[in-house]
Amino acid sequence: MTSDDNSGSGPGDTAADAKIFSAVITPHRSLSPTGFLIFMICLGGLSFLSGMAFVLMGAWPVCGFFGLDVLLVYVAFRASYRSGRAYEEVSVTASELTVRRVNHRGRMREFTLNPLWARLDRVTHEEFGIERLFLVSHGREFPIAGFLGPDEKASFARALTNALGEARRGSTRN
Repeated sequence: MTSDDNSGSGPGDTAADAKIFSAVITPHRSLSPTGFLIFMICLGGLSFLSGMAFVLMGAWPVCGFFGLDVLLVYVAFRASYRSGRAYEEVSVTASELTVRRVNHRGRMREFTLNPLWARLDRVTHEEFGIERLFLVSHGREFPIAGFLGPDEKASFARALTNALGEARRGSTRN
């Protein structure tokens, strides 16, 4: 998650258009592309050596399964990285709260709420922390920040709650 709480207004922006809060939420990927390459080289090498050992013992059909497992791991990681291209943009101005969701295929969905009527609700587990966040307005719930872990959700919730409070008070930024 990246956020920019101090997004200044441009020369033509009015006080209502100035961003109070802006954040881009992306899925976490624990393995970098370089780490993935190193992992695949090690897995491929280990599978090749194991397959050769079976070939030398006369069990040559087993060798194909060692190649198949490397292929399946590769396909699974590629699918994971592809889904990691999804993101969520959240911005708050004095007049609107906008959430833009872009899925891994680039398809965008956006909804805009009035920050005066929106509130942030949480589903909290006493041991694990915040499990889910929802924006609630006029009886409708909109899930938000699903990519984040419990600690990140808590930090995001504090920042967004502060921004909504500032929007309700009216922006005093110049």
